[in-house]
Amino acid sequence: MKPIFIEDIIKAVNGCINKNINTDNIFIKNISTDTRNVKKGDLFIPIIGENFDGHNFIDEAFEKGAVACFSQKELKTNNIVINVEDTKEALKDLAMYYRSLFDVPVVALTGSAGKTTTKDMIASCLAIKYNTVKTEGNFNNEIGLPLTIFNIEEDTEVVVLEMGMNHFGEICALSKIAKPDIALITNIGVAHIENLGSREGILRAKYEIFEYLKPNGIKILNGDDDMLCTLEEDNERCYFYSVNNKTDAYATNIKQKGIDGISATINYFNKSFDVDLKIPGKHMISNSLAVALVCNSLGLTENEIKKGLETFKSSKMRMDIIKTDNYTVINDVYNANPNSMKATLDVLANVSGRKVAILGDMFELGSYSNNMHYDVGKYAIEKEIDELIFIGDNSYYMLEGAKSNKNSKSNINYFKNQDDFIKNIDKVLKQGDTILIKASRGMKLENTVDKIIRREKNAV
Repeated sequence: MKPIFIEDIIKAVNGCINKNINTDNIFIKNISTDTRNVKKGDLFIPIIGENFDGHNFIDEAFEKGAVACFSQKELKTNNIVINVEDTKEALKDLAMYYRSLFDVPVVALTGSAGKTTTKDMIASCLAIKYNTVKTEGNFNNEIGLPLTIFNIEEDTEVVVLEMGMNHFGEICALSKIAKPDIALITNIGVAHIENLGSREGILRAKYEIFEYLKPNGIKILNGDDDMLCTLEEDNERCYFYSVNNKTDAYATNIKQKGIDGISATINYFNKSFDVDLKIPGKHMISNSLAVALVCNSLGLTENEIKKGLETFKSSKMRMDIIKTDNYTVINDVYNANPNSMKATLDVLANVSGRKVAILGDMFELGSYSNNMHYDVGKYAIEKEIDELIFIGDNSYYMLEGAKSNKNSKSNINYFKNQDDFIKNIDKVLKQGDTILIKASRGMKLENTVDKIIRREKNAV
């Protein structure tokens, strides 16, 4: 992080000092919202959450070397305290000020599914040519995005920011901080429909990413999405990509390689290259098309984009393929919604040998939940998976959807919770199985992944 003077911070957040302390020529070296990570020279920003209050740790932050802190409460201390109305809003205001210090291109993306993988693929390609800062992990919200902004340095050449949300107005606030040069929407699904009411509501919330797109900025949309493809854009710098149709970027010669990946020819603006991805799934080709449009706009050649895509590795718990002596595990337990469930079932269906799908509850679907779980179960049975295992209260409706197909030869099992399944694991898994494991984050099905892997080790 570029050091910032205290006086500039006070102006940026419209704050005031707690007492007559001379702050001339005093600067901070980094920002922290967690005292476990506070270092000498930091500005500590205490965040108030549902079950915690960072103000309780201000003394600890100063003991660890913090130069100053924000506070929305009256404090008795001789240290530098910048009083603000709301520490979370002050964090965002400071990030917006810090962003203004750099003339660096920013790529922002959002979507109901695939945004984290696409973000990482974009960063993988851009890093071939540029010093790149990207959103790490799940730092895609009103706390994480500002903290990512603070990672920009004097030598940063491009920034890739993921934007998540579950309510209206959240992405607009993030876009205001980021001021993107390029903004991308991967798709409009049903994640967070509980809070947003309908897919039309989700579209409106996602479309907020363009609110603060720079003049002459570039919009990139998924032309295969039934809602995005119909949008009439007056911006001549709006580009579409599609796996199924010939648009600004499109794919040809798609060849599925089962668990070992997928290949295709990527075509865009009279350019093309062949790509061989290590991660399976047709959705990965869709992601690659979006990547090509972004990276082409930032000056990468076909070979540079190809290299970035072919060296890309998935994050842990996101299409993470684990090969052991007895099983091949597709660990995709980080999160789930109906669209991503179907995409991973498509991957499993293209694998040779015996196929097992262990599927758990999908959250934040509101009144749509029962029907959407039913639909996923029905989709799964149509894919002719050998062994279907549903876990969780909501997944009972997946079971009902699967059972609606009377002609299926799949074995179907239902367990109310993960512990019940683990007790019966020996009855359903066989040597040589390819096992897909997927559910929403709250189901914590990584415990099942660990159990399967440990079970094999214990058997050796």
